Amino acid sequence: MRNLIGNEWKTSSTKEVIKVHNPYNGIVIDTIPNSSFDDINEAVKLSDKAKKRWSGITINERCEILLKFKDLVKKEQFELAKLLTNETGKNITESEEEIECLVDLTTAFIEKARHMYGNVIPRGLDSKNESTIELTTREPIGIIAAILPYNFPVITFAHKVPAALIMGNTVIVKPSCKAPLTITKIVYLLRTAGVPEGVLQVVHGNGEQAGNALAMHPDIQLITFSGSTKTGIQVMESASKNLTRVLLELGGNDAMIVNNDADIELAIEEAINGRLYNMGQTSSSTKRFLVHKEVKSIFVNGLIRKISKMKYGSPMDTSNNLSCLIDEEAARKVEEQVNKLVDLGAQIVMGGKRDKNYYEPTILINISKDTIAPNIEILGPIIPIIEFTDINEAIKIVNESPYGLSSSIFTKNIKTAFKAAECLETGTVIINGSTEYRSNEMAYGGWKYSGFGTEGVSSTLEQLSLVKTTVLKNVLE
Repeated sequence: MRNLIGNEWKTSSTKEVIKVHNPYNGIVIDTIPNSSFDDINEAVKLSDKAKKRWSGITINERCEILLKFKDLVKKEQFELAKLLTNETGKNITESEEEIECLVDLTTAFIEKARHMYGNVIPRGLDSKNESTIELTTREPIGIIAAILPYNFPVITFAHKVPAALIMGNTVIVKPSCKAPLTITKIVYLLRTAGVPEGVLQVVHGNGEQAGNALAMHPDIQLITFSGSTKTGIQVMESASKNLTRVLLELGGNDAMIVNNDADIELAIEEAINGRLYNMGQTSSSTKRFLVHKEVKSIFVNGLIRKISKMKYGSPMDTSNNLSCLIDEEAARKVEEQVNKLVDLGAQIVMGGKRDKNYYEPTILINISKDTIAPNIEILGPIIPIIEFTDINEAIKIVNESPYGLSSSIFTKNIKTAFKAAECLETGTVIINGSTEYRSNEMAYGGWKYSGFGTEGVSSTLEQLSLVKTTVLKNVLE
């Protein structure tokens, strides 16, 4: 794969390349350029050159191009899903769902954009505008850099890029080095659909080089980033020197509360789905399980019973439930985090072993609420269980975390559910479901160290555009 800069598919100016591996079998499936600052600078210049032309056409014309793109994706859907599985190791069923999300989100953003209206502030609302009318419109921000993660590259692309293009922005996409291939193919389909030269470009490379070059570039007007909190802080620091706007969807340490009056079978099912989807490599996957002491044994035994029936194998086989992590480095980090919890007194009751980049589903009990558990984000199939005796205690434990992406509570008591929803310090609270929930429509975003800004059909178009107010002063005098 190469960079798309302007109208050319190019290698890096330094000729440096990065290998892309299939996580399941370790085979090198492609290489990508490791872009330099000169490559990034060239892309920004061409993006700047194209932005007036692109913003000058109507929203309807831009939507028509995106409709053609959607149809191209639908035709290539299974091939895109296979490519995504080959580069990420996720099960083919999950990959197909991710491509479907791209189609659905593109459609939804088109529909929303065609029904976006400004406001009219009529005269006479205060003493200073008795003869004046004010009108608001939405305008493009300019050049947007979209920096994507490896875990859900297509979904994050779907939330960022179609919306940015529809609102008249030009976009430079930097995929993760670990999952760049499907995104490059999708960019190709957008160009095929009619997105003009320079309006959409893709540059590859590692974060230290290519990512930082984007974050610190003075001519980029907004950076939308999904990834770790640590990297998000670095992006924000670089962007702040140019007062560049940032939208950050960062890490999480999402907690599930299972009260003593919960539907335990439902909680078990949701816990498995919420933790093992994409092998736990999800910012909103449930990473802490706060379980009432009266139901802990039933909950743990139910998890063991169901997880023991799951099967590891090729992600291309839909009968397999478990797959590998993105690479061996990721699996080693999970191993280190589990070992640290064990050193602090946790007990492994299931799993706990690593084989290269496969880490088996692992259940830990006897985790003290005073351990490091609230502060670490484990991106792997680990289920740490913290016991509690009172719902107020559980809420306090959840809120002690520096993260605030999502949380959930299982209870049959509506008062308890709404009390938790009010008190939990997270951007999303799910009642009787796992934290692994993100609809296309909802405004999805985190509090605290989980970032700021939201994505979703209900908010993205506004986040990726600017409000302009036109004042008709004394027009009715």
